[in-house]
Amino acid sequence: MKKLSIFLLLFFFHFNFAQNNSNNSIQVSILTVGTADASHSLYGHTAIRVKNPANNTDLVYNYGMFDFRTPNFVLRFVKGDMQYFAAAYPYNDFEYSYRYENRSIYEQVLDLPIAKKQALIKALEASISGEEKFYTYKFIDRNCTTKVVDIVNSVLPKETIYKHDVSETSYRAILYPYAENHFFQKLGINLIFGTKTDQQATQLFLPFDLKNNLEKTQLDNKPLVSESKTLFEANRVPEKTAWDSIYTLLVVLALIVIINKKSVTTAYFSILGILGMFFSLVGLYSYHEEIYFNYNVLLFNPILPLIAYFDWKKNRKGLVYTSYIALACLFFYFLFMLTKIHLEIVWPFMLANAMLLVRRIYLTS
Repeated sequence: MKKLSIFLLLFFFHFNFAQNNSNNSIQVSILTVGTADASHSLYGHTAIRVKNPANNTDLVYNYGMFDFRTPNFVLRFVKGDMQYFAAAYPYNDFEYSYRYENRSIYEQVLDLPIAKKQALIKALEASISGEEKFYTYKFIDRNCTTKVVDIVNSVLPKETIYKHDVSETSYRAILYPYAENHFFQKLGINLIFGTKTDQQATQLFLPFDLKNNLEKTQLDNKPLVSESKTLFEANRVPEKTAWDSIYTLLVVLALIVIINKKSVTTAYFSILGILGMFFSLVGLYSYHEEIYFNYNVLLFNPILPLIAYFDWKKNRKGLVYTSYIALACLFFYFLFMLTKIHLEIVWPFMLANAMLLVRRIYLTS
């Protein structure tokens, strides 16, 4: 009996030692993927990696999954009720896909106690099963990066991961440089965004912002990141097309002003007005708070098509009044834009509109 007791004691000691050793070997890390030129890859990507040599698993938990085959994909994305979902799959597949896209992969290993690793793995597994795997994507408030921050923070005390370098910088200013080599993409993004993106950026919502802040994060008075490494360094040459620049816009607008044909001016104002209507209506239709209260309608003014209408009806009084109202809106827009970072890319429209409106008033009066 005594021998049996000693045997059982040794067995359970060995079992517990092996189990603890197995848990110690588990590596949890944050993966940050580099940017690319496509709109969905412009800001990078974030995921979580769990590597367990004891059972020979190496999984990536990815919260940026979506299906292009979703019915009415574009409309649902614009509306803001697009369902993204979480999934786990082998790290090798993850790395292969981003190597294929020639996008860098960076890894930050988290220094977590065994209990925190186990709790995080449990939370990760729960997040990829059942209804929890689906979530409604929001550009700033709920995306692949915020989901990673939330799930890691859920097992840590007092929201350990947060934005350390909060300043007066706005969300728009943080986003602005990412489209540096894509002028018309940058122009479109900044025209569709409303006042929310001009608010102070207090939230971690971009992959590289999270990456930088993780390096400053501590847990129990120790750095949360125990090791940072580059798993793949892409040799990217930014795509830059000769026509994709502000000079193309300047040439087009200069031609519209110089040609000085009523039909061309009418068509130009009509296009701008239709875009302004879209900016106004999409804010009512969409759940994306980023596009609410879009002051760019003062530039892409929905009343501009009225100029064409009054011109067609030979209503000189209506044409002049409408032109003055559009000019006044343009003036207030200019004052408002003096503190906005995207003034440097919309000023050609402001100048062209002002010249065309003043000319229309002068010729009609």
